[in-house]
Amino acid sequence: MRISPYLSFNGQCEEAFRLYESCLRGTISFMMTYGDSPIAEQTPPEFHKWVMHVTLEAGGQVLQGADALPQHYQKPRGISVSIDINGTAEAERIFAVLAEGGAVQMPLQQTFWALRFGMVIDRFGIPWLINCGNPGGS
Repeated sequence: MRISPYLSFNGQCEEAFRLYESCLRGTISFMMTYGDSPIAEQTPPEFHKWVMHVTLEAGGQVLQGADALPQHYQKPRGISVSIDINGTAEAERIFAVLAEGGAVQMPLQQTFWALRFGMVIDRFGIPWLINCGNPGGS
């Protein structure tokens, strides 16, 4: 079994996943727009370029998402995407990329449980938790 986050967007899914692909050094293995899908005729033309489904593979993990049509879109609440990273430099790089144009909720810093931990909501409205290592070494 594998559990993977599924992110919803309001027209910015492709832009967000291109950023995540670069930031997380992953690969988009599948992307389909509403206009290229079997339900294209049932989708209003102004949403044909929106993403119906995307899959990003990074570090042996999968992140998926889509643009929800306006009547179905809700801002994320009560959930965050958590990333555990081994190196502090990599944690700092990823945090900086996700924070650009977003809102830092907790700056990336050492805590009693991590060498680095920070919370950020990216410019697409997705909340992220960045966690790096254990200060005790285990």
